[in-house]
Amino acid sequence: MPARIAVLASGNGTNLQAILDHFDQLGDGRPGQVVLVASDRAGSGALGRALVRGIPAAVIHTSAASGGDELSDLLSTYEVDLVVLAGYLRLVPTHVVHEFAGRIINIHPSLLPSFGGSGMYGARVHQAVLDSGATITGVTIHFVTDAYDRGAIIAQWPVPVLRDDDVRTLSARVLRIEHLVFPRVVAAVAATATGSRLNARLTTGGASVFTLVEHGDDAIADEIGRIMHDCAG
Repeated sequence: MPARIAVLASGNGTNLQAILDHFDQLGDGRPGQVVLVASDRAGSGALGRALVRGIPAAVIHTSAASGGDELSDLLSTYEVDLVVLAGYLRLVPTHVVHEFAGRIINIHPSLLPSFGGSGMYGARVHQAVLDSGATITGVTIHFVTDAYDRGAIIAQWPVPVLRDDDVRTLSARVLRIEHLVFPRVVAAVAATATGSRLNARLTTGGASVFTLVEHGDDAIADEIGRIMHDCAG
């Protein structure tokens, strides 16, 4: 039975769309199904994408100080197995983090632990990368804990920083890689969320606990490699 997935997003929802499109491609063999999209912003594009697809959508007002009852009740109502943060800008309440320990993941637009932490999101991350003079940035998917961007890393993929990059060009390049890597990691983690067999080991410990090493990843690597070549050219 596919894992029941809730996606939390604050913005336009392009990573949500990438997940939905990837699951569509997997067809009946998909390991998960998005059953809820929630946002802290009533006008977010993510909610609009959910409505177009007929997926239940909700606006949440939960803050860390509230104890997480609103969000927790919502996740319980939809019998969620896995929570996916796709550009969700609020700190998830401690109660929810503990309730879904090992079953809540986030994507960050840098190679953590670099350029992470409170206040580091979106354009701020890319500007910090450029200001540092780094030649490599990337994408990180990690488990969520009580602290911003400190959970165990699940998967990372490097992205080059080009000499003439600005925030706009760098963020666009990183986002293209997010759209390739994130849906595949979500699918892989979803396959473990309900006990399905997968060559992976998920824990809530401090080490990286999942690597994309199955045969299908050769195609992913080739696709990302072509994008990197196009960008550098």
